Amino acid sequence: MIDFHAKMITWRHDLHQIPETDFQEHHTAAYIAAVCSELGYQVTTGIGGTGVVASKRQGSSSKSIGFRAELDGLLISEAVTRPYGSRTPGRMHACGHDGHMAMLLGAAAELATDDRWSGTVRFFFQPDEEHGHGAHAMIADGVLTRFPVDCIYGMHNMPGLPAGDFATRAGGIMASEDNFVIDITGIGGHAARPHMTIDPLVIGAHIVVALQTIVARSIDPSDAAVVSCTEFITDGIRNAIPSHVTIKGDTRSYAPHVQATLERRMRELCAGICVAHGATCVVSYTHEFSPTINPPAGVVAAVRAAQAVVGPDRVADNTAPLLGSEDFGAFLATVPGNFIFIGNGDTGQFATPLHNASYDFNDAILPIGAAYLSRLAHDYLS
Repeated sequence: MIDFHAKMITWRHDLHQIPETDFQEHHTAAYIAAVCSELGYQVTTGIGGTGVVASKRQGSSSKSIGFRAELDGLLISEAVTRPYGSRTPGRMHACGHDGHMAMLLGAAAELATDDRWSGTVRFFFQPDEEHGHGAHAMIADGVLTRFPVDCIYGMHNMPGLPAGDFATRAGGIMASEDNFVIDITGIGGHAARPHMTIDPLVIGAHIVVALQTIVARSIDPSDAAVVSCTEFITDGIRNAIPSHVTIKGDTRSYAPHVQATLERRMRELCAGICVAHGATCVVSYTHEFSPTINPPAGVVAAVRAAQAVVGPDRVADNTAPLLGSEDFGAFLATVPGNFIFIGNGDTGQFATPLHNASYDFNDAILPIGAAYLSRLAHDYLS
């Protein structure tokens, strides 16, 4: 295999300097398209907004495999001065998507120079992962119909995991994220005459407490779930009981049936409590991220490829699931495959958490991640 490590570092540092968000990843997408075209791939842009697909076919096999990385950064100001630091104030690659793209480009470069596989490889670069909308946008734009694959693989770096180690599991590996907004309407009035009001603040307090019973009393203890109220907003003042209260928050779970139960019980509790107190409420409940659920066969393929690259001792095949969310789950809901973590480092600067203003991707793992992706392609297409 040709050593593309230096090229991957250049690609990663270039991408780190141009972080973009929210379906506005135009410069990033153009950079990816240019590199993939130079590598000899057929490139299609503008999928689901700014999404890019790079495809290459060789040999006679009808098999196809896909790999996905994210184009977007975060609305975070970089706290560390680096030669390749963000050139866009208020935005940075604080989640390692620049590294994910570079690893896919490295795998694309290796496969472009190798005639030992037969079939089609596709590299999917998707926008707006951080808000959970990019994968859905690409799928709605027909990406999996226009560029079909038999299976698809995703990967995310993980600070706290030793550099270059891998971890995955069958079943739910990352959670869904659903957002809710509860608008309560009562009757406001003077704080000295509460009997003349229907106090939505007290009603809201009852609801916040009641919502904590959903997981404790409506969800099977063997199923993980979280309900978090994160904002409590009123239109009251110091000496006036409000007329309106808004409660905002999110829920996390690993299975669609748990998502459904969370929403149903939330609506029932809110409606019942408000009726009991003479108030009204409107509950908005939106599904932002699908749960990321790995099918067993994809885990077998991923573990086999990872072990071939780093050895069995550095690959965990039953890692603990995370309640963070990742919209790769939308792809796995349609196409089989796997989502895996690659260690970013467990000490020093590379153990800095994701979404931290001091975070940086570990360039040492670029060739390991690229070799893993290439091995998956060889295992499936050879």
